[in-house]
Amino acid sequence: MSLQANLTARSNNQCELCNSNDGLSLYEVAFAPYKDEDGCVMICAKCLAQIEKKEELDAAHWNCLTTSMWSEVPAVQVTAWRMLNRLRSESWAADNLDMLYLDDEKLAWAKATGDDENDGTVDLHKDAEGQILKTGDSVILTKSLDVKGTSMNAKVGTIVKNIRLVPDNTEQIEGRIEGQVIVILTKYVRVH
Repeated sequence: MSLQANLTARSNNQCELCNSNDGLSLYEVAFAPYKDEDGCVMICAKCLAQIEKKEELDAAHWNCLTTSMWSEVPAVQVTAWRMLNRLRSESWAADNLDMLYLDDEKLAWAKATGDDENDGTVDLHKDAEGQILKTGDSVILTKSLDVKGTSMNAKVGTIVKNIRLVPDNTEQIEGRIEGQVIVILTKYVRVH
């Protein structure tokens, strides 16, 4: 049996964190010392997006950890510990974190991502009005912009279709204006 099939059977075709069955996928937990079922979890699309910091944390969604943190699966325990740490400003998460015991090996694995040292905030690409930007969105310029290295001026109100998010900088996107790909600051656009 394949790893995917084993995890599907183990999870009863549900997310091992929240019990959802929407958009399930196999997720290898970061820094896993195991390359088998113990190092992976079956998770839904919502859990995956929030674990990978592609979506803001929804504390209500993660109340599911109150139950799933007691799983005997090491990868589920470690993932629960990491998410509870991101949510530790919530009293229920702090209480659960105090109750969750991980042996030294699992604790070292859990701490490898640094979630216990961060505040759990997620840096997302947002437009001038605070709307979350996604790759493929269309935006409108809110300010006329001179394009460096050219004599081109992108006028206010210009629609930029099919943007691409700059991976390492949440203040920048890329878009095509007059056939030329340029970098645009997110503070000068709004979702179309």
